[in-house]
Amino acid sequence: MMDLKNFMSAIAQIAEEKGIPKEKVIETIEMAIAAAYKKDYGKKGQITKAKLDLETGELKFWQVKQAVDKDMIYSEEELAQLKEEKPEEEKKIRFNPEKHVMINEAKKTNPKIKVGEDLEIPLEEQGDYGRIAAQTAKQVILQRIREAERNVILDEYKTKEGEIISGIVQRVEGRTAFLDIGKILGILPREEQVPNEFYRPGQRLKVFVLKVEDTPKGPAVFLSRAYPKLISKLFELEVPEVSSGAVVIKSVAREAGSRSKIAVASTVEGVDPIGSMVGQRGTRVTAVINELGGEKIDIIEWSEEAEKYLANSLSPAKVVEVRILPKNKALVVVPEDQLSLAIGKDGQNVRLAAKLTGWKIDVRSPENVDEDVTKKKSTKKLKTETNLN
Repeated sequence: MMDLKNFMSAIAQIAEEKGIPKEKVIETIEMAIAAAYKKDYGKKGQITKAKLDLETGELKFWQVKQAVDKDMIYSEEELAQLKEEKPEEEKKIRFNPEKHVMINEAKKTNPKIKVGEDLEIPLEEQGDYGRIAAQTAKQVILQRIREAERNVILDEYKTKEGEIISGIVQRVEGRTAFLDIGKILGILPREEQVPNEFYRPGQRLKVFVLKVEDTPKGPAVFLSRAYPKLISKLFELEVPEVSSGAVVIKSVAREAGSRSKIAVASTVEGVDPIGSMVGQRGTRVTAVINELGGEKIDIIEWSEEAEKYLANSLSPAKVVEVRILPKNKALVVVPEDQLSLAIGKDGQNVRLAAKLTGWKIDVRSPENVDEDVTKKKSTKKLKTETNLN
């Protein structure tokens, strides 16, 4: 008998605090008690099962053996041969009297048992199963609960991979920020932070769940503020047309903390994809920009036509002509006064356009294109004259 006066309330408390189902806690405790019993009174190879009556506090123990027949186990001759051959995969089992029981013997206890099924043999109660065994059980219980808690956290956050969640900055150590994201501290490494973005304890942020890993120290949730898909997910929150599927985000190119380009298309006739993203008086896009600390966002319309898509990608610059070249290259012609706008500061606009579309883009003014054509003609003429001579 065990003193379980406050046992049920303790189980309920553990289940609530750790976020583990109550049945899982009881199962863990029973496994721990069985392990402790086996350690004190069992034999090597023995499989022990415990059942705890939560109303009376009574403990019962069984030894579990698998019912087998001659076809399932190795004979003495086969075992002798195995020692010489050492096969990579064994097709039969090695009979262990602590784990197995012959089917004819098993039927004496349970006439309905079949080959391969488990036979549960009651174990006698030990009068001195007291303080030492209970302490052992307690240690195993705590370990198993930690494991169960670890698995619950791992499973929960695995489902959140690729999503955005809110977190509160708990502390900053060196270049790494740790955020309270619920049951665990998420890790925001330096390479996933936005340049020139500073984090202070107590600050609330939206972060992208990059990956969840099971490490020796427990589950590790890696977060990102720089990942391009963070922008897509923020727009899903702000724009009902995106969450409903009426507007689809086709591509995102981002230089975190500075500027991003996002290509969108409508799947429903009459829905303006750019207008939906921007919102009335720019409220929707402004909300995303504010969340990203003022990062500039260009929203352009996606198109199946490469020429049109490439022209749109260089927004806000106006494009005169797009020439598709071999090897996924494109020559984009813009007015002379739009050239610097199309290229952008330090080439940022054309660089983002190339990332967005997947094309290698060469931006030129009409004059430069004409000069290039003239040079090619002159070179071709010179080669022809040289060959003639």
